[in-house]
Amino acid sequence: MWEMAKQRDAYGKALVELGRSREDIVVIGADLCGSCRVAKFGDEFPERMFNCGIAEQNMTGISAGLACSGKTVFASTFAVFATGRAYDQVRQSVAYPELNVKLVSTHAGITVGGDGASHQMLEDIALMRVLPNMKVVAPADYHESYKATKKIADIDGPIYMRMGRSSIPIITDEDSEFGFGKASMLKDGSDVTLIGTGIMVSRCLKAAKILEKKHDIDARVINMSTIKPLDNKTIIKAAKDTGGVVTAEEHVVSQGMGSGISQVLSENYHVPMKRVGVPNVFGESGESDELMEKYGLTAEHIVESAHDVISRR
Repeated sequence: MWEMAKQRDAYGKALVELGRSREDIVVIGADLCGSCRVAKFGDEFPERMFNCGIAEQNMTGISAGLACSGKTVFASTFAVFATGRAYDQVRQSVAYPELNVKLVSTHAGITVGGDGASHQMLEDIALMRVLPNMKVVAPADYHESYKATKKIADIDGPIYMRMGRSSIPIITDEDSEFGFGKASMLKDGSDVTLIGTGIMVSRCLKAAKILEKKHDIDARVINMSTIKPLDNKTIIKAAKDTGGVVTAEEHVVSQGMGSGISQVLSENYHVPMKRVGVPNVFGESGESDELMEKYGLTAEHIVESAHDVISRR
């Protein structure tokens, strides 16, 4: 079994380290600094930490102003508020002028659980990836969340980074490099390609083991932690090598990572494909694992999708 850890804990740790090495780093919260794990940054650097209260639009506007003054700004709240409630401000004040604001959300996806549909943000990737100038990152685990935080601090311009609420499996190496805009192959394979992002990467690895042991199918597993820009070269090569692709994400299938990959393949190399994700519906209150099962975000569902893709080659 994999070790489990919360992505937001890694984010908070990386922010403190960035604050110690760079005086241009400032952090802004919206009354959820403890939940988002940015409070420790404020404890160490109170002059560079701003809590705007329950005012996400204002948080975004202040972030833009600080970025205009030369700061590298990390603005954090829950995904539903960062991308939904403040969408107009993100579009007009951050993405349009291409300012150096890192919009980092926690509590994304269906695994928010008992908070229900009002807090289960399943459309944020779609909202952010359609914005001109906005880059989008969804780390796979604790280590990637730490490394991605450090990496995006060095990239000028607006970036949206998405993390969940609960502990998820640690599947990457602590010492490996995080390549922004580069997918990583976690397992080679020749029969089908499984491409996951965020929490679903571990499900893809589990599905690959099931396919190999029970069905004699050799699946390639790719971690697509950068959703915009997509690593088109790796996507196309995998499609050519294996002849079929399954994508998996904790997001509605409409306009998420899978949609982006399908667009790449439709324009470059046609293969059978299946997108695993939440149907175009709102979530509901429940335990995280129960919701993942209900909406088909499981290794078993990825296995079924792989069989479907292979049957259509």
